[in-house]
Parts: sequence; C-alpha cells; structure tokens
Amino acid sequence: MTNKLPKDSDEQFFYGLTPDHVLDAIESTGLLPQAALLALNSYENRVYQFRDDDNRKYVAKFYRPNRWSDSQILEEHEFSIELANDEIPVVAPLSFNGQTLLKSKGYRFALFDCHGGRTPELEDKKVLEWIGRFIGRIHARGSIQPFHYRPSISIETYAIESVNFLQNEQFLPPHIAVAYDTLAKQLIDICEQRFERLGSYQSIRLHGDCHPSNLLWTDDGPHFVDFDDARQGPAIQDLWMLLSDSGDRELLNALLCGYEDFMDFDDRQLTIVEPLRTIRMIHYSAWLARRWEDPSFKHNFPWFNTTRYWEEHLLSLKEQLALMQNTPF
Repeated sequence: MTNKLPKDSDEQFFYGLTPDHVLDAIESTGLLPQAALLALNSYENRVYQFRDDDNRKYVAKFYRPNRWSDSQILEEHEFSIELANDEIPVVAPLSFNGQTLLKSKGYRFALFDCHGGRTPELEDKKVLEWIGRFIGRIHARGSIQPFHYRPSISIETYAIESVNFLQNEQFLPPHIAVAYDTLAKQLIDICEQRFERLGSYQSIRLHGDCHPSNLLWTDDGPHFVDFDDARQGPAIQDLWMLLSDSGDRELLNALLCGYEDFMDFDDRQLTIVEPLRTIRMIHYSAWLARRWEDPSFKHNFPWFNTTRYWEEHLLSLKEQLALMQNTPF
C-alpha cells in the first residue's frame, strides 16, 4: 500500500525538538531546571517532567504545530484556570508575566505543576460517584458560556473527514478498500440517524477526552489532566469512556448519581453512546495515519498500517455496526 504524505516544514521543525531546546525554553521563564528530563507518555505533543533547583516537579508541554491555533490553546487554558479557580481538581497551566502560552525559538509551550496519581478503580461505585460529582461541576461551569474558537465534536470532523483522509492518502489496503468504504457509509448513516432522532441537546464545554488515563486518583480523590482535546459537545462524551461496559446500569447510575448533585443529565443522550464510540474508533485510525510521518509514531505504534491492523479494524467496525443495528434507539 502507498501512503506518501507531504513533508511539512513546521512538522519537521517539531521533530527536531531536542533536550537542549526544552531546557532553554524552561530557563526563559526564569525557572532553573535540573538537566534531567523525563519524557512522558504523550504522542500528539511533546511532554516532559523536570525538577527545578528547589526540587519542585513540573511538566512542560510543547505543542504540535498546525493543530490548534494560539486562540484555541488559550481558550483551553482559560477554561482550565476557570475550573481551578472554582476549586475543581484540574491541572491548569502556570502563568509567567501574565502569559500561559509561552514561546521559545519558534516552539509554543506551557508549564504545569506536576500532579501524580494512579488509575481510579472504576468498578467501585463510590469511586464513580465521586468522579461523577467533579464531572458534574466541570459541566456546570462549562455550560455557562460556549467556546468561541475550539471546535465541536461532530460526525463530520470525527468520522467523515477521517474516512476521506484514509481513502485519499491510500492508507487502506486494496483488498479491503471497497468494503471499508461501504461499511463506513453505513456507520455514518446510522450515527447521523441517531443524532437526528435525539434532536436538540445542550452543547457545553467539555474535557473532551475523559478516559481513565486523563483521570488520576490519590487518597484525596480524583484530579483531571490534559484538556488538550477540550471541545464543545454533549455531556455524555465525558462520561461514557469511564464505563468499561456502558450497559452496566449499576455503574452508570453510580456515576450519574454523583453527576446530578451539580448538573442535570439529559437521559436521552444515552442513545448516542455507541455513535460516539463509533466515530471515535474511526477518528483514532485517521489520527494515527495523519501522524505517520512523525518518527515517534512509527516507533511507538509499530503495529499500525499493517495489513493485519486494517483487517482487524474493519472487523471491529463490522461488530460496531451489528451492535447499533440490533440495539433499539
């Protein structure tokens, strides 16, 4: 299969981010970092943990070019700070001379206090209720005003544009390309029907990528990290990924019990859980494809873009189609 992507000078510049560049950028804020940098598990951006000369731990995030504009990044920062000021446990960017989005030698970056934690026990109803209360508080604040620059979660951006990219750049092996096209159209059609039948709903500011890895647990409870995918959308987007089985009513009820202490939940949104899961699956494959020229992706995702990967992806989408066809609205 062929997948020749155009070389982007900004992307190539981003790949050239070295430890010396990182340390120079940190020093430009007035902090004195120790020389040791710990690269954290982030692929979209470059993220490093470091200590300053007082042994205080920080995290530095260097933003990938051409993904978010400065206005979109600043809007994410403002939302996180807004939540933190409400004493909601989120990790917000630090300000230096009144600025949270910093620049050094062409690189855009932000610094955060380092907050560790472990994966929450999502089978524990009390844990889910606790988490639900904080998500309810995030959404109560998020519903006050909309994002003006950041996009919304939509079938168009998550699924239709993703399918078009995979087809136009010839990522799909020839022997499944036609089957994938047919299947994708069926899935998108059902997703659109589900959203149409749902009708109007309140679109609010969201974390956007609220999966367990972005939710860290300590003895003091949960805290939320990485608002990089914050978008406008339905409340259920920040809830469904926390349930290993969205059909487990007891766990769902525990999560919503805490949530509704602070924010009313529109039960009709439960009908779009599977459409949201479907478009996320399609979007994830296209995200990997869009980043395939990045050397770190080929190193960390060696299984991607193989015949086996695409065959298994096609099978997963077929199973998702059967699930949605056999699930009453």
